Amino acid sequence: MRKSQHIITKGQFTVFNEFIQEDWEKEWVGMPEYYNVEKEPPAVTTTFKFRNQEDFELFNQLLKKCVYNGKKVFDGMQRKTVKSSWFPSLIKASRFVYKSETAKTPQFPVYIISKGRWERRQTSKTLESMNVPYRIVVEPSEYKNYASVIDKKKILVLPSDFSKLGQGSIPVRNWVWEHSIKEGHEWHWILDDNIESVERFNNNMKIKCNTSTPFYIIEEFVLRYKNIAQAGMNYALFCPATEARPPIRFNTRIYSCILIRNDLPFRWRGKYNEDTDLSIRVLKDGWCTILFNAFLIGKRATMTQNGGNTNTIYNEGDERLKFAESLQQQHPDVVKIVRRFNRWHHYVNYKLFKKNKLIKKQGINIINKTNNYGMKLIDKVPEKKVAG
Repeated sequence: MRKSQHIITKGQFTVFNEFIQEDWEKEWVGMPEYYNVEKEPPAVTTTFKFRNQEDFELFNQLLKKCVYNGKKVFDGMQRKTVKSSWFPSLIKASRFVYKSETAKTPQFPVYIISKGRWERRQTSKTLESMNVPYRIVVEPSEYKNYASVIDKKKILVLPSDFSKLGQGSIPVRNWVWEHSIKEGHEWHWILDDNIESVERFNNNMKIKCNTSTPFYIIEEFVLRYKNIAQAGMNYALFCPATEARPPIRFNTRIYSCILIRNDLPFRWRGKYNEDTDLSIRVLKDGWCTILFNAFLIGKRATMTQNGGNTNTIYNEGDERLKFAESLQQQHPDVVKIVRRFNRWHHYVNYKLFKKNKLIKKQGINIINKTNNYGMKLIDKVPEKKVAG
């Protein structure tokens, strides 16, 4: 953590002040196990210096041969940018996966909006691996490309190439919203097309899920309440395994993987920051939003690949100053423009929405007991079940 950030301790959590959530424990009932603590930094660190690359490679090979109590002492220093290793070797999250003997499928439709990414199609591949039913929404001009790699039954074709309207994904998002209403649904999921994984965050490990159950769990949580407008999964990037977070965060922005209530008196608008704008509007109207840290998405960073809005919307403006200015013009009461990491950003004061409190539906009786919804942690080496 940066020293400039104020830290507060509450229970088992030592977290940034903006993450303190007074009510999460009473709401996280009948939900999956969630335990993450603040990890202490290493007590001792040692630096090795090498005269040349050959000496380093020899040293690294010797390290990997070291064995203690039948186990490797070091996992080697293989990373290109950070050459480091722990003693003894850390158990890697990639060794595990979450599966379900009887998976729970989403109750509401899952849409992927996609443009120019039929070759990579990260979100489609991710949902396929999780057995999540979905439909991918594409423009007529790209239908053949997507149909060559995705089951045609899973493809929805827009009435025209909406990208020509110059509003990015806004028209597509609104089309999806109306499509789900016409099908008679009360909610719908809308996902970006660059999601590479869905992960469960527990015991300070972020582990990929090969089950559709996380979507169902989020829906089950949301349906307990009368006044949730949106819910979604946080970015794995924003939840370091060494830092504690509550399993849910109230009344903040939801983006990239969004569950939206269909009867909201809003629609997507504008050109930039449409996800943040929609979150702010529903919060101003008194609704609540729920951002899940218990389930995360591994997502490619913006502008790191072609397709989507990369070649149209995201390449506009002076280091994205237009983005920040647009949101500030829409919400001058809660948005400031700041300079961080050599580019312009918007900063939203979500503390103003702490007054928005969840209202539970009548007749909802929840057993105060951990419920993993059948999700099992599987050790892939060898493949065996361990505690959930």
